Amino acid sequence: MGERPPSHRPAGRRPKPGHDDDAKYRGGGLPRAFGFLLVPQFAMMSFAAATEPLRAANRLAGRELYSWRVVSADGSPVPASSGIDIVADRGLDDVGRLDTLFVVAGLAAHKYKDRQVFARLRRISRGGCRIGAMSTGSYLLARAGLLEGYRSTIHWENAAAFREAFPDIEVSEELFEIDRDRLTCSGGTASLDLMLCLIDREHGRELATKVAEQFIHERIRDTHDHQRMALRNRLGISHPKMLAVIGDMEQHLEHPLPRSELARRANLSTRQLERLFRQYLNRTPTRYYLELRLLRARHLLTESTLSILDVALACGFVSASHFSKCYRECFAKTPREERLRSA
Repeated sequence: MGERPPSHRPAGRRPKPGHDDDAKYRGGGLPRAFGFLLVPQFAMMSFAAATEPLRAANRLAGRELYSWRVVSADGSPVPASSGIDIVADRGLDDVGRLDTLFVVAGLAAHKYKDRQVFARLRRISRGGCRIGAMSTGSYLLARAGLLEGYRSTIHWENAAAFREAFPDIEVSEELFEIDRDRLTCSGGTASLDLMLCLIDREHGRELATKVAEQFIHERIRDTHDHQRMALRNRLGISHPKMLAVIGDMEQHLEHPLPRSELARRANLSTRQLERLFRQYLNRTPTRYYLELRLLRARHLLTESTLSILDVALACGFVSASHFSKCYRECFAKTPREERLRSA
């Protein structure tokens, strides 16, 4: 789990609330103290990809640039989504002085509603600590009121449900977002890129590159990189008009475009459109579009608390009955059964 500092080790100086001058984090001074608040069913990959770069930075620099603490709500061990329990150093009420606190979540974060934890996060933020989230940790920050007026991100699989739950929060599709004293990350290996970005800002590109090479990470991705693979790589299709049509479909799931409009936008006839989909995907455009909408619905059913009717409307279905019929034909279970299974 890395070389965690003993509890008596002094933490770094806390930045002033809202101050966004990276220069204050550069070199010298005491180690920068990070905390990682683990939420039950958290994503182990996100956690490891965030802590390991700090360990490597210390080793490669030959001095302690960073310290870190593993935190849980009450100080008890926390189970990851993989079933592995991680021992916490301390509880959230005894976290001490930190420069940055990350909330690391994973499965079922949309159901997490511990008001005491939210209140404690707000107090820590008011004390001048940068607050961040990894994977679905953005749900906790949003419920604590800590993302209002900030640009943020979340894992792509949860983005649609998050937008539905918090329509006033600006959500991007990027790997990570650094907006003043808020740091949000989509999780997985993107946590590594976020930490490399912080190391770069605070101690220079040379050290960040050395850390990346330690983890066989050939390129440090930045905030403008997207989470998902390009359609060309994801689908194994290179036909530009097919890619254009599928891109339009993915952008219009709530209000599906007619087949004729999809063809017109790609400068195709409807017959050509049908032929291309048969050739490359062995299904009609209508069927493929329906499957995209149903996959989005599945994510909303399992990763949000939206009603089944609201899920149906968010995915372009005009009625709950039609939605239920299509869903059962595709997944061999009704939307209600899907939700009960994921509860």
